[in-house]
Amino acid sequence: MPPPPLLLRNVRPLGATAVDLLVQDGRIAALGPALEAPAGCVVEEGGGALLLPGLVEGHTHLDKTLWGLDWYRNEVGPRLVDRIDNERAFRRASGHDAAAQSLALAKAFLALGTTRLRTHVDIDTEAGLRHLEGVLRTRDAMQQVQQIQIVAFPQSGLLGRPGTAELLDEALARGADVLGGLDPCAIDGDPVRSLDLLFEIAQRHGRPLDIHLHEPGAMGAFSLELILDRTAALGLQGRVAISHGFCLGDLPERECEALLARMAKLGVALITSAPAARAVPPLLACRRAGVTVLGGNDGIRDTWSPYGSPDMLERAMLIGLRYNLRRDDELAIALDCVTEAGARGCGFEAYGLAPGCRADLVLVEAQTVAQAVVARPPRRLVVSGGRVVAREGALLPGVVPA
Repeated sequence: MPPPPLLLRNVRPLGATAVDLLVQDGRIAALGPALEAPAGCVVEEGGGALLLPGLVEGHTHLDKTLWGLDWYRNEVGPRLVDRIDNERAFRRASGHDAAAQSLALAKAFLALGTTRLRTHVDIDTEAGLRHLEGVLRTRDAMQQVQQIQIVAFPQSGLLGRPGTAELLDEALARGADVLGGLDPCAIDGDPVRSLDLLFEIAQRHGRPLDIHLHEPGAMGAFSLELILDRTAALGLQGRVAISHGFCLGDLPERECEALLARMAKLGVALITSAPAARAVPPLLACRRAGVTVLGGNDGIRDTWSPYGSPDMLERAMLIGLRYNLRRDDELAIALDCVTEAGARGCGFEAYGLAPGCRADLVLVEAQTVAQAVVARPPRRLVVSGGRVVAREGALLPGVVPA
């Protein structure tokens, strides 16, 4: 049953002139001055607050989080494989509950205005589909108020553990939305075989791909070229994303620009957490080339890292800080990474602040978009699908079934 009509009075979409915004049947019906409230309409006074579209998390790991639990003492080694092995051992010993933890973090995201998110979920031969089943329950619980895309992700690689490919196949059959991949050279050691198998599984299910690419420099560029070759050969334009893409921050400018041109032509999106400790893809060069760049936290409070927060305005601020974005128009680019570009890169439909878009809306006390990114003010009001779901950073009772 759709929510009742909703009228937001005196709000400033992305800092523009104040208008009223009318929502009907969960969609934006009209924007304009002094709109009339239809019968049975809920009226919210905006008081000139800044209106943002619902925030978008492009890359997180809901199944891994320790959000709300006791502090985890991190003593893990420095290598990627150390973190993978440590996490597997912790989950085995602790009985980590992916359903409860993913739900807790999804709700925290929603309370701070994230109405759409993409989460990677570990699929491996030890845990099987247990973590996926937990996050599928979270997706079902949140379906009325938050759109969640699930990526079936081979955290231990595709080739090293026989049976992983079959588990990924089953994960997609059970409802995962996207097929994930991981470092075909550095982890799998046979990039051609790894990517051939990965793309074959994706094609069989008609699913898009989102591939973690941590590999640096020439190694990463080689893997990226192989990914782009398969994207072109299989007609998967607009269906592939690269997460991290650290190699693009290592390469000579001319080589990087050539890869960005291919990515733009093939509609391959780039998802970044803008980490402080790694080379990062050149954000402004990516945008000039026509590559969609979106933002995400990666892990949040898990065995990999104590950092991260379910506040996508904070992530936009960290993107701005990492890329030295200082001008107001540059900070608007940081916000775009967690709004319009985020929705476009993940393929979320009916997004934005125009009539016909799903009514995912966030009100904050800020004069401008730049101030919202830098100050990360409290979320005065969060609307998802036309429903008021949170006020002052707290979910309303009954928004998510117990």
